[in-house]
Amino acid sequence: MSADLGTLEPRALWSYFLDLSRIPRSSKNEAAAAAWVEGEARRLGCEVERDAIGNVLVRKRASPGREGRPALALQGHLDMVCEKNEGTPHDFEKDPIQVWRDGEVLRARGTTLGADNGVGVAAALAVLASRDLAHPAIEALFTVDEETGLTGANNLKPGWLRAPRLLNLDSEEEGELTIGCAGGVDTVVSRALAVEPAPAGRTALRLRVMGLKGGHSGVDIAAGRGNAVRLLGQVLEALAARHDLRVAALKGGNKRNAIPREASAVVLVEPAREAALRADAAALEQDWKAALGAFDPGLAVVLEPGAAAQVIAAADARAVIGLLVAGPHGVEAMSPAIPGLVQTSTNLAIVDADAGAATPRAEVCFLTRSAIDASKRALAARIAAIAALAGFEARHSGGYPGWKPEPGSAMVALVNGVHQELFGKPMLVKAIHAGLECGLIGEKYPGMEMASIGPSMWDAHTPDERVSIASVAAFWRLLTAILEKA
Repeated sequence: MSADLGTLEPRALWSYFLDLSRIPRSSKNEAAAAAWVEGEARRLGCEVERDAIGNVLVRKRASPGREGRPALALQGHLDMVCEKNEGTPHDFEKDPIQVWRDGEVLRARGTTLGADNGVGVAAALAVLASRDLAHPAIEALFTVDEETGLTGANNLKPGWLRAPRLLNLDSEEEGELTIGCAGGVDTVVSRALAVEPAPAGRTALRLRVMGLKGGHSGVDIAAGRGNAVRLLGQVLEALAARHDLRVAALKGGNKRNAIPREASAVVLVEPAREAALRADAAALEQDWKAALGAFDPGLAVVLEPGAAAQVIAAADARAVIGLLVAGPHGVEAMSPAIPGLVQTSTNLAIVDADAGAATPRAEVCFLTRSAIDASKRALAARIAAIAALAGFEARHSGGYPGWKPEPGSAMVALVNGVHQELFGKPMLVKAIHAGLECGLIGEKYPGMEMASIGPSMWDAHTPDERVSIASVAAFWRLLTAILEKA
């Protein structure tokens, strides 16, 4: 880590963030991070509990004179999205994140940074550690597995939290006050694949779609960025029949909630047709670069040497490619009530099909989001129906509710009023097209007043993730002032 990181302010927050960055904490692998939080909270003299799923709840007594105020919960999640650039030698199960300072932002070397939600976790710990901050009784809730299923929030025990109000620390834009979010559901479709020996005499090539920005599948879904899985299907659809390609494998995307940045297929071509294949692939790259324009200028379609002993039967390969071309991706509907807010969308997130697997199957994952539960269910059903036409079976899982905005709540008035006093302007009050744990927490704690704040960070869920240093300082000022007023 850069030597100057130890001088960042607020010192306690950044110290906790850097300590947390040394602990591997991929989704479903947060035990070490949870143990670290629990140990630190006990060292600070707080009351600590950990539930069966791994969530940690820390209670800190009110400051003298504030005992009569309603308790306030601070909430963030321990896990992070683990994405890295191809060729980056990083093992998310054991290696620390390599944090470095790039001017006025922090980044990681070749991987996601984990500011989502490491900054929120660090801020809550810094509040627990503070000895001179006036505040009501505080409950700091650190949840697990937010990124791959909201598992921690979904398994919260009713009655565990005592606070009647909650401040989520997982928003990603300074000056914005989030008061609502979309719900979501995963749809995974799969089918068996017939395979056969690779035809003799053919040249095996790896067709790669790469160089895309990717991004958060909710926040960035309307940004016009390319989807590497979809583009792989479209490129293969254009090339396969024209050049009599045999397909051995397709793979792309890593996380259900990240727009795929890279995807590839292993194809076999007659040597006499290789030059024409390369020319057509180069032409398609230019066509798609023109279509994406400034939204995603880094697109590259590359052919490299490959290897394959078996190929997918031609009819099955056409079915998989057809699903990648026809399956929904992107914005389905905009909100009629909130200008600029996506109401319903789907991320075509992952494809995995390999003729060389012990049990050859194709699997494709979609994540559907909507603020309207009926729209979410309808789009998931449409995905299943389209997949069935290609011989796939569908299963739905991981459904979670949205968070209904309550702009007139006392919590919203508190946060917005404090911001006005500190910075001389109100916050932008908004709902987001992404999942926050507030939806599930609100379902388990009806009547709890909630709001969400955070510092400015960009390109979460990608190796280009970065967080503004100055914005974290402003976020800390706002958080501590809220606690003073709460």
